[in-house]
Amino acid sequence: MDPSEAETLFNIMDSMSSDHTWRISFPNPCNSASSWPGIECKPGQNDKLLHVSRLDFGSPPNPSCKTTATFPSQVFTLPYLQSLFFFHCFTQTKTNISLPLLSHPSNASSLQQLSLRSNPALVGPIPSQISSLHSLQILTLSQNRLAGRIPVQIFSLNSLVHLDLSYNLLTGPIPPQLGSLRNLVGLDLSYNSLSGSIPDTIGQMGLLQKFDLSSNFLVGNIPDSIEKLNSLVFMALSSNRLGGKFPQGLAKLQSLQYFIMDDNPMFIPLPEEFGKLMKLQELRVANSGYSGTIPTSFSHLTNLSTLSLQNNRLTGEIPEGFGSLSHIYHLNLSRNMLAGIVPFNSIFLKRLGRNLDLSANPGLCLSPSEAYGVKIGVNVCGTNRTVSTIQPFNKSEAPSGLCKSLFLLCFILCTSVLALHHISFSA
Repeated sequence: MDPSEAETLFNIMDSMSSDHTWRISFPNPCNSASSWPGIECKPGQNDKLLHVSRLDFGSPPNPSCKTTATFPSQVFTLPYLQSLFFFHCFTQTKTNISLPLLSHPSNASSLQQLSLRSNPALVGPIPSQISSLHSLQILTLSQNRLAGRIPVQIFSLNSLVHLDLSYNLLTGPIPPQLGSLRNLVGLDLSYNSLSGSIPDTIGQMGLLQKFDLSSNFLVGNIPDSIEKLNSLVFMALSSNRLGGKFPQGLAKLQSLQYFIMDDNPMFIPLPEEFGKLMKLQELRVANSGYSGTIPTSFSHLTNLSTLSLQNNRLTGEIPEGFGSLSHIYHLNLSRNMLAGIVPFNSIFLKRLGRNLDLSANPGLCLSPSEAYGVKIGVNVCGTNRTVSTIQPFNKSEAPSGLCKSLFLLCFILCTSVLALHHISFSA
């Protein structure tokens, strides 16, 4: 190794971890015979030296972090570093993300992936100087205690493929400069305290596949420009203050498989356009004040596995075609004002079992010919007998459906991470 690079590395390790006396136990950290855990090295293109290309801290078998560890800004001076990970590392001593004043911007140009996850003592703002890491493709700052506004400078990182700022304490509006991230595939700003509206510039991000703004304080409509997101697979907007109309071009989102928008004060009829999203697997719009009937077009969603419409103001009958949805495994229509005969045969009812919730719809009843051997919590038509020995789920979320959603997200994220890993380490 270059002696100055090795010295920088030893200083970082001495400040971060007490697992070893690093200088003595691993005097040649890049040598294969004595390399330490959590480090990867690559040969330089213009010299015969080995250079640090990746560092991992905080999760076994990588080095653990001292309780007194603070963020090591020196790490950004390692000239060949491509990937940097801190997982559950800063847990007790409060610290901030800090970047050194670089003598030249190119000194930080090699870093492609920066991940700081689950660091409860990582506080303060996201520094605007993070824009100097202009080769970043993946930026993950999730499950920390970062506060303040999202710096607009972050949107000058034109190479970003994934941006995850979820589970922090971020406030203020989502900057309209977001639309400049034309290469972004995954965006997660969920579980913060962001306010204002969803910027119309979201429609400029034509490669976007995952879009999660859940659990904030966002208001207004979903912008019409969202119809341009032809690659969108997953959209989650639950637990905000969104209301009003849906975009007129909603039906153009033909790649959409997951639409999750529970807990918003919509107070409109359910849009027929949902029934034109033929790849839709999960549709969750519970507790949002929807009125009117359930559109019959929903019966065309042959790939639908989860439909959550509970705790709205829906009236009329359950569409006849719902009983033919062969992939459905979780259906929650509870706490509405639905009426009429339940259009499901005993085979359908037994297949869904406890994943079917029709409760708290006093006008619904089950045909006597289908009631034998099923227990779903609605009256048998023409009697006062309720088949309710086995109660359906009370909660809006089906565990299996949630797991499936997370699996998709992991698939999207992991696919891009593996692609980046190939770029970074196969050369």
